[in-house]
Amino acid sequence: MIKTMKVGEIRRYHRVITKDDVARFGALTGDTNKAHFDEAYTKTTMFKKPIVHGMMLGSLFSRIFGLEYPGEGTIYCSQSLKFLKPVYPDEPIEVVVTVKDITMEKNRVIFTTEIFDQSGDCVLTGEAMLMPRKDVNL
Repeated sequence: MIKTMKVGEIRRYHRVITKDDVARFGALTGDTNKAHFDEAYTKTTMFKKPIVHGMMLGSLFSRIFGLEYPGEGTIYCSQSLKFLKPVYPDEPIEVVVTVKDITMEKNRVIFTTEIFDQSGDCVLTGEAMLMPRKDVNL
């Protein structure tokens, strides 16, 4: 699988995270921080309204890595995340991964991972290291 990959290759998709998605993520993780749910509280913060959990955003790369590119059988080894701007529920975002480096002998691929808001601003950036499956047959 790694032999077919090339530095610079990009995969992307668009997504809208709803308030219901945020509620389910909060229930799943136990993170019920007011910053994600309490409209009155968030009016007193720099965000002015509830924001999407940062780790929920970070998890969005899994869809590409686990199902599309490299795809089934890929092992997610590491992920760094830097949160640049808030993301609000019900606003469109674009999730983008780009092959940054390939180490054939160790079967490792480094990706730049980014999320952009509807105005094209980068709201999250980071890097992921993956171990693609070695065999194209599952």
